[in-house]
Amino acid sequence: MLSKEELSRYSRHLLLEGFGKAAQEKLKAAKALVIGAGGLGCPVLSYLAAAGVGTIGIADDDTVDESNLQRQVLYSTDDVGKKKASTAAQKLSRQNPFVKFIEHDVRIDTSNALEIFNGYDVVIDGSDNFATRYLVNDACVLLDKTLVFGSIHRFEGQVSVFNQLQDGKRGPTYRCLFPAPPAAGSVQDCAQAGVLGVLPGLIGTLQANEAIKVITGIGETLTGKILLVDALSMNFLSLEIKRTDSWKAIAPPDAGSFKKTDYAFFCGTSHENVKSIGGKELEHLLENGAGTVLLDVREEFEEPRLDEWKALRIPLREIEERLGLIPKDKRLVVFCRSGVRSRRAIEVLSQKGFSDLWNLEGGIEALQIYRDIAR
Repeated sequence: MLSKEELSRYSRHLLLEGFGKAAQEKLKAAKALVIGAGGLGCPVLSYLAAAGVGTIGIADDDTVDESNLQRQVLYSTDDVGKKKASTAAQKLSRQNPFVKFIEHDVRIDTSNALEIFNGYDVVIDGSDNFATRYLVNDACVLLDKTLVFGSIHRFEGQVSVFNQLQDGKRGPTYRCLFPAPPAAGSVQDCAQAGVLGVLPGLIGTLQANEAIKVITGIGETLTGKILLVDALSMNFLSLEIKRTDSWKAIAPPDAGSFKKTDYAFFCGTSHENVKSIGGKELEHLLENGAGTVLLDVREEFEEPRLDEWKALRIPLREIEERLGLIPKDKRLVVFCRSGVRSRRAIEVLSQKGFSDLWNLEGGIEALQIYRDIAR
């Protein structure tokens, strides 16, 4: 039942023919899980919260980075360094106190996905990598959950609804559209290729719209279709997707198999062979050893500069263009702000024949913590 305050808050919904009180009560009773509180997650979370979805889960273990602020509109400069899940939950709670927010400050993986997903009615995927997309899809298939999908790349985006139950049958899945991932390194992510700041707002809002339709049963969702959006030309193209069973030969058939699946390896992005070095070990190495080159893959404007290290500074997005500047016969320690972009840089360099590669675990943030403790 809707309270007097809720009737007032959602009055514009209640006036809609074909929506009304019945649909609003379905929203209140619903539980939606949003994977990622980043570019796509911010608009999804904002509009689902404003619409009155009763319980919203936020799954993200990342912290706010200054480079996020160009598109992740839930956060401000004061939030840099804070946890995204808790920061988003706090701000959205002030936006709508009638919504319950559940923070999942974890990286979704095979050890926790089924347990977490099981507590929700619909899953909205705002992740930014293929390994997570396949993992999320497979978990939703195993649990019979509807998945609202969205992705962005530079100036273009995609939206669809996967595995939705209609007329007693499940619709197409992500694997019906993409049975196998693209070759490792063939598709750049936002940190490498960039992204138009308003694009995730556009795609994320469309995802929220689909989620509301899935929950309330109004209108026609994008199940069996994928919507392609070109922000430069403002062209919207809808293509049909057919349900197939060919993907079942390579997808995990049950929970046990799912938990044993290495999605990073499947997508060619496994970090198992990436060697890591901590701040203490690195400073000791620089003081006592020779033949080590530091590679800073942050953007030129990012602080702190750490000029005393005399690091080679090449942003991640320019790595492949400037390979000639990076020595192959030296030990290479790669770092960024938090250790994420540096791992991606190491993947690229490994594919280009570089071998003695080390990642500064936790990046500059971890190094600063170590230095503060060491003082």
